[in-house]
Amino acid sequence: MRTTRPALVLTAVAASALLLTACGGGGGGGDDSGGGDHEDRGSAACRIGELDADIAPSPAPAAGDTGTVTVNLTNRGPACTLDGFPAVTLTAEGAPVEVPADRAASAQRLTLAEGGTASFTLTYVRGGAGHLAVRSAEFALPGDDATHRVPWSYGEVATEGGTPEATVGAFQRAGD
Repeated sequence: MRTTRPALVLTAVAASALLLTACGGGGGGGDDSGGGDHEDRGSAACRIGELDADIAPSPAPAAGDTGTVTVNLTNRGPACTLDGFPAVTLTAEGAPVEVPADRAASAQRLTLAEGGTASFTLTYVRGGAGHLAVRSAEFALPGDDATHRVPWSYGEVATEGGTPEATVGAFQRAGD
């Protein structure tokens, strides 16, 4: 019996540690009310209404070429957090099409102080006639339902099987 008691104690300690880990570390007293990946436990999620967006395109010159549209975001409000990828949709003929996240990119959690800057890049392949005739691009930030729309003047976007040949990268710290 003496050999099983230490094993039971060890098992109970390990189970408690696992439970605390699954519950977010046990301790902060914060409310984790189902926000999923977008819930910010430190500072609040960044809001589009408190950020300036500057668009820096490098358009693809011809069909089959790759172009990029970089969105630089500057925080005008209190410190906030960007965690994950922006949600980007391209709209052509009134129909929005979601742009998938770049599978090669790794999301990182960035805290932006007031005046802090971050960016993300939309990469696309320019299509010829008959591809996605994009008229606007729209993006949303993780944890914010508001969106920011910009006109698209960079040509048609190639498609493959109805999916745009485009990806959106993760947020990156920008500036100094």
